[in-house]
Amino acid sequence: MAAKQPPPLMKKHSQTDLVSRLKTRKILGVGGEDDDGEVHRSKISQVLGNEIKFAVREPLGLRVWQFVSAVLFSGIAIMALAFPDQLYDAVFDGVQVTSKTPIRLYGGALLSISLIMWNALYTAEKVIIRWTLLTEACYFSVQFLGES
Repeated sequence: MAAKQPPPLMKKHSQTDLVSRLKTRKILGVGGEDDDGEVHRSKISQVLGNEIKFAVREPLGLRVWQFVSAVLFSGIAIMALAFPDQLYDAVFDGVQVTSKTPIRLYGGALLSISLIMWNALYTAEKVIIRWTLLTEACYFSVQFLGES
C-alpha cells in the first residue's frame, strides 16, 4: 500500500484577515482608548505614556509673542488690502502712490503669514512652533534688508 499523502497545509494570513487582526489587538490591549481618551498604537506607547507629559515647559512669553505677532500681521495685512494708499503714505512719508497692486500683494502675503501665526497659537507641537518662529525671523530679515 502506498502511503497516503496528507493534505497540504493551508496558511492563514492573519494580516489580511480583519476580524483576526481586531481580536489580536483586543487581546494585546492596543487600539482602544484609555482614561485620557488617547488611542494607543502599540503596547510600548501604552507603557511609556504620552510624550507630551514629559515635554519641556514653554518659555513664558512664547504665547504672548505669538498672539501679538498674529494681531500685528493681521492688522497690517488688512490695512494693506483695504487702505493701500494710507499704508503707503505712512511708510514712505508723503510719496505719491503709483500702483496699488504691489501693496495689495504685500497685504495678501502678510495675511497668509498671519493665518499661520493664528494656527500656531493653538498648537502644542514643537516643530510647528519652531517653523513659525523661523518664518517670522525670515520675514523680519527680508524686511530689514529691503528697508536698509
